[in-house]
Amino acid sequence: MRARLPAASRVTAVGLTICLGAVGGILFAFLNMPMAWLIGAMCVTTIAALSGAPLQRSGRLFRAMIAVLGVMLGGAFTPDALERAYLWMGSITALLAYVSVVALSIALFLRRYFGFGRITAYFSATPGGFSVMVLLGSAMGGDERTISLMHSVRLLLTVLIIPFWFRLFQGYEPAGMSVLSRDADIALADTGILIVLAVAGLYGGRFLRLPAAYLVGPLLLSAGAHLIGLTDATPPGVLVATAQVVIGTAIGCRFIGVSVRRVLNTLMLGAAVTLFMLSTAAALAYVLAEATGLPFEALILALSPGGVAEMSLISLSMDIDTAFVTTHHVTRIMFLVLLAPVAYRMMSGFGKDPPQGD
Repeated sequence: MRARLPAASRVTAVGLTICLGAVGGILFAFLNMPMAWLIGAMCVTTIAALSGAPLQRSGRLFRAMIAVLGVMLGGAFTPDALERAYLWMGSITALLAYVSVVALSIALFLRRYFGFGRITAYFSATPGGFSVMVLLGSAMGGDERTISLMHSVRLLLTVLIIPFWFRLFQGYEPAGMSVLSRDADIALADTGILIVLAVAGLYGGRFLRLPAAYLVGPLLLSAGAHLIGLTDATPPGVLVATAQVVIGTAIGCRFIGVSVRRVLNTLMLGAAVTLFMLSTAAALAYVLAEATGLPFEALILALSPGGVAEMSLISLSMDIDTAFVTTHHVTRIMFLVLLAPVAYRMMSGFGKDPPQGD
């Protein structure tokens, strides 16, 4: 475990880490790369973390930017989107069945062929929220480091592959530096409303213990405010880019303290599992698109094993039905969080994982 830095040193380290992520975002934006601010920050800080650089992540700043994202995503829930919501029931049902089958299949695979303990295998294979899966898995007797690495690789590769796939095969044109000028003239009253929605949603979501509370709380309040016409504003582009840099940096910081040589097998296994999830998600998206008429592009984002914040950001940047994508991912997280205690009770009779069983 790393020694905790003094407060002043932590602030400096966090500032330098964010600056490093911003450099990556700016570089990728100038190169016209897809999801430049998120992926640039993620790639640069991941490389730095694996190289042993003294990076530092700020949980408070991360939660604040997640709340900003929640307010922004809430603006996608328009009356028109709600009128179309009944069309989503088939794909949501398919999603829940898909994640259940995939999680069970991968858990059995990890258990049988790689010697993972039961709890570690389940929580490593379940594409739920990163923090929730790691915390629950650790509390139930799983190997926290293995679970963390498996999910870190899942997030990293999903966020990296999906935008580049859209860039190369779907004609997606990155916004680059132009995103900074979007919605720059937001009115003062609207600014105040958005701040209140973010703060109230952040604390309200935590108080109500909502899944992905720091995102879902502001999202629900923002959706309600936009639906009743209280405001039609969204956070300015420069704040959205900042949120992407902070979230990308947070993904990179998950590899702090990771020795590539010591955990190479786990990293490679995590990559293989992620590629399997992505390929099966793409196949299911194709089948659902043919059967329901829903857009394949929206379905692949809704079914991909990324985090709700990351996938929603990608859909927003690509102008793909954000309400559709966000609803699917929030539903997936809620379903898997509710399923975890049931799965634990089913497995608890078999005992906990061995202390170093993985």
